[in-house]
Amino acid sequence: MVYTLLLTPRTALILAGGKGRRFRPYTDLIPKPMIPLGRSEKPLLEYVVKMLVLQGVENIVLLVGYKWRYIYNYFGRGEKLGVKIDYSIDDERYSGTGGSVLKALEEGKVSDEDFLVWYGDIIAEVGLASMYRLHRQHDASATLAVAERYQVPVGVVKAGREGVIEDVEEKPWIGVNVFIGVAIFRKDAFREAAEGLGTSFDIMGDMMPILVRKSKAVAYIYDGPWFDVGSLERYEKLREDVISRLEQKLFPESI
Repeated sequence: MVYTLLLTPRTALILAGGKGRRFRPYTDLIPKPMIPLGRSEKPLLEYVVKMLVLQGVENIVLLVGYKWRYIYNYFGRGEKLGVKIDYSIDDERYSGTGGSVLKALEEGKVSDEDFLVWYGDIIAEVGLASMYRLHRQHDASATLAVAERYQVPVGVVKAGREGVIEDVEEKPWIGVNVFIGVAIFRKDAFREAAEGLGTSFDIMGDMMPILVRKSKAVAYIYDGPWFDVGSLERYEKLREDVISRLEQKLFPESI
């Protein structure tokens, strides 16, 4: 099969249609993917697009909705970034993360059987070639990038008998596999999901349990830094040194 010769999936779908309520008041004016990062003040979404382009992704489909014209006016068809960019606009008949991806597939936006899905508020330097190699080795319908540690966003209390507190730890790291918002899928995963779930469903909450029961899903362990820029609080706490390093790598001409 032709797709087995590819080093990475040729097409990436980026989920970028949310209203960004946790980013208000900024998102009253612009969509969350256009929130600026770093000294260059490049949009969050441009960081994601550039990371994909540098790893060989040729086609990007932006799954957009809220204030989507801001995104289109900035990125256009991708000429300035050296990639082909297409758009799939939210439709109330296709809701949830899974429904948004399904709509793009039914619109013929993806030609290959395997494709990448990237949650648009995630920054992570995932090695797509090694992830795709694992995906093919297992003949998987879904391969999820997961981190092996997660930092609890609140303080953790250990209470003993009769409620006596024995220990307190502020925002500890715990050992647990966490999905970081990057995945490779086969088209048939969404076709099968639609047969039972219709056109409105979530990837993690609805579709993945089905694939897990069928032993069609594998985990790609990612041990690098990753950031979920999903709220104003997380945005303000982004590590400046990490963003600066990534900025120098992706946008050297702007530094």
